[in-house]
Amino acid sequence: MAVIWGLDLREIQWWKFKGSYMWNNEYHLRRTKFIVYQIAMIFCVVSESLGTAALSDYIDQQDYVESRNPGTIFLHNDDFIGAASYNIFVGVFVATIFGAGFFFDLFWPERHESRPVKLAWRICAILASIFALSTALTLTIIVATHEVGVTGPNKDRGKAEAKNRGLTPFEYRKNGRAIASVVFIWPGFLGTVASTVFLWTSYAHNEKFGPKSTHARGEPSPKDVENVEME
Repeated sequence: MAVIWGLDLREIQWWKFKGSYMWNNEYHLRRTKFIVYQIAMIFCVVSESLGTAALSDYIDQQDYVESRNPGTIFLHNDDFIGAASYNIFVGVFVATIFGAGFFFDLFWPERHESRPVKLAWRICAILASIFALSTALTLTIIVATHEVGVTGPNKDRGKAEAKNRGLTPFEYRKNGRAIASVVFIWPGFLGTVASTVFLWTSYAHNEKFGPKSTHARGEPSPKDVENVEME
């Protein structure tokens, strides 16, 4: 198989998903990173998905009311649409950075990386934390304090039609999916910060001592042991 960016694709082996290898303590902070990386990814992606569902609700509500009253009623929900869209970007960014970190540590725990690559990992991790905090604050404030605006000559009729449809409340704080999106993004933010800290700590350790834990230095790796057993 090919070697891409110095990574031997032959190292992508199903046996590496075995608990005995995936959760061993041969490599420094291995289990801790795997746990916090997944916390960051799962909570941010769940928040993103719930926000997307709420975003779709408000777009459908706007289409429903405005299509029935062309030119006379206008619904304004760009604040939530913008916040939810940004939250989608953040969820994808966090999942990309720490998802990649997860698989790189799983398949190539002893990989060699240049200084620019290490710097890129560190910068992207910090950006992920900043983005996660900004989306958590933005989404929380908008959901807690904003609502859909209605303008036009028949705005009272527009409100009545939207309420009669009964699917999406004007007040964002009364939308269960929007609230759930806010609830999930905060642990996602905390998981992202923890992931950033452990990524930086891991690189600092690796640059000084190498990727292996103190007790594992000089011992054969699980891969070497498995190869001997197969022979």
